[in-house]
Amino acid sequence: MDNMVYFFDTTLRDGEQSPGATMNLQEKLRLAHQLEVLGVDIMEAGFPASSPGDFASVRTIAEQAGDIQVAGLARCVDGDIDRCWEAVKVARRPRIHTFLSTSPLHMKHKLRKEPEVVLQMIEAGVRRCASYTDNVEFSAEDASRSDRDFLCRVVETAIKAGATTINLPDTVGYAQPDEFAALIKYVIENTPNSDKAIFSVHCHNDLGLAVANTLAALRVGARQAEVTIGGIGERAGNAALEEVVMALRVRHDLYHLEHHIHTEQLYPSCRLLSMTIGQPIANNKAIVGANAFAHESGIHQDGMLKNRETYEIMTPQSVGRTESSLVIGKHSGRNAVRNKFESMGYKLDDEQLQLVFEAVKKLADCKKTLHDDDLMALVQEEVYRMPDRFRLRHVSVQSSDAGGVPPTAAVLMDIDGMERSGAGFGVGPVDAIFNVINDMLGREPELEQYAINAITSGTDALGEVTVRLGEGNFKAVGRGAHPDILVASARAYVNALNNLAKKEKEGERLHCQHG
Repeated sequence: MDNMVYFFDTTLRDGEQSPGATMNLQEKLRLAHQLEVLGVDIMEAGFPASSPGDFASVRTIAEQAGDIQVAGLARCVDGDIDRCWEAVKVARRPRIHTFLSTSPLHMKHKLRKEPEVVLQMIEAGVRRCASYTDNVEFSAEDASRSDRDFLCRVVETAIKAGATTINLPDTVGYAQPDEFAALIKYVIENTPNSDKAIFSVHCHNDLGLAVANTLAALRVGARQAEVTIGGIGERAGNAALEEVVMALRVRHDLYHLEHHIHTEQLYPSCRLLSMTIGQPIANNKAIVGANAFAHESGIHQDGMLKNRETYEIMTPQSVGRTESSLVIGKHSGRNAVRNKFESMGYKLDDEQLQLVFEAVKKLADCKKTLHDDDLMALVQEEVYRMPDRFRLRHVSVQSSDAGGVPPTAAVLMDIDGMERSGAGFGVGPVDAIFNVINDMLGREPELEQYAINAITSGTDALGEVTVRLGEGNFKAVGRGAHPDILVASARAYVNALNNLAKKEKEGERLHCQHG
């Protein structure tokens, strides 16, 4: 049996379905590039038939991808499949990933089809995919709750029709590791043509077992793992790429499996995603959390001082957790800044470099030491953003604990290309800033979330603020970073309002199309 595991990353598709994880095209392209740097074998770029925007983003990602396989998702119907192929065919190595439900529950209540009809749909759909490309993946949705013998018939039918990868997902995170491994083993051993396809698993984390189920399946013959960075995704998320990868590496003695992932890129990849979607990495997150290599217990500290292996089963460096301070600062030249960002995986054109170069100079005047995370935040803040209707230029806040003197904020903004200014009060400095911005824009969104995260350590750390706003039927997330947390808050709020405006405009456009 081949001992190579292929990693299929669906951060850009299933991961983006996680609440608050929506990304714009530039952010998707940056993350797609990082997936290549990470060594992912296949990336699922999106669901082209779901919307014109998703089609455009999948096609653009496919055009700019290198040797990585680019997959698009399609329901097992002609229209979806045709649309998917139009989006991915420009990639060097395109893949069509089609799916259909196979559990009794789904067939009866979701599809409202008899099992024999489902088999016919699978045969026709996969055959249509294979007419476009020989790189076809078929997924039996809700496989973990499907009848074993029917699942074998499904797999045999899909392979005969041209599928070269068969995915058996635990769609609702229902399976237990031993149970799931037994199912995968049974299907492989009882499907006559199983040797003609690679078996894959896509596990959800509803019971916290996505990684355990994925690893259990790999032990019995699955050779493709469908994962997301940080485990983001629908509901409780998916199997976390970094956890599966490091389990295979640390316990190579148990699994004897190889892969193409560059593990030192795991933390940078998770950090990039965190900054992109504005969701901090939990301190206790395995592999990449702030506490993953922290030791507070005296007994643990004593053991670490004597031999790191007493309480660490991997090194921080093995996953890219290096606390290197940069020689980049206010005296650095453009070439030094360019070379530093290129070493971090960023390819900046002259205009982007100038934006970042100026931002580095400003930040270096505020901070004693610049870290990699600071520079990554600058790129997200200055480069990887779509053009906005509203742009924050300056904010000034006066606040005191003296009674009878409410916090005051003054804000200068560009609104649809016109300079506007405003001032007002609030119960606190952040409230005052948000009130002024609302008054200037004539909006009253509901603030559903406000979160602050220090990107690096120290009192001069770059502050990262995330806000989630809701107004009418639309919700949007905004992010902002700055050494001054009040400025970061204002940036995040304006970013959320821009995203809210874009969603409203898109909603109006779709309404006009279907009206």
